[in-house]
Amino acid sequence: MPLLTSTTAWIVLLVAGLCEVAWAIGLKYTEGFTRLVPSTWTLAAMAASVVLLAWSLKTLPVGTAYAVWTGIGAVGTALLGMVLFDESREVARLVCIGLIVAGILGLKLVTK
Repeated sequence: MPLLTSTTAWIVLLVAGLCEVAWAIGLKYTEGFTRLVPSTWTLAAMAASVVLLAWSLKTLPVGTAYAVWTGIGAVGTALLGMVLFDESREVARLVCIGLIVAGILGLKLVTK
């Protein structure tokens, strides 16, 4: 595939990060990959996440893209863990999640 425009690469990276959230949450539902349907969806999300990350790397710097990809995954998974699994909503945890978001936005702002 040809190089992506910068905007398109960032959108692809965002979708890759969302796929990472999907597979991370999906792992909880696979019960150790013993349930077929959740396992299939989780593996598909894993593949999509990595393929989309690789595609975005045709345009974006690897260090920035990887940090943003994992940051989206970490933030999204932590937030969904709070919603779906009643995980801790302590202020310190929310502040730390906010710091990850700030890091993601900072990397986006300094990367062309």
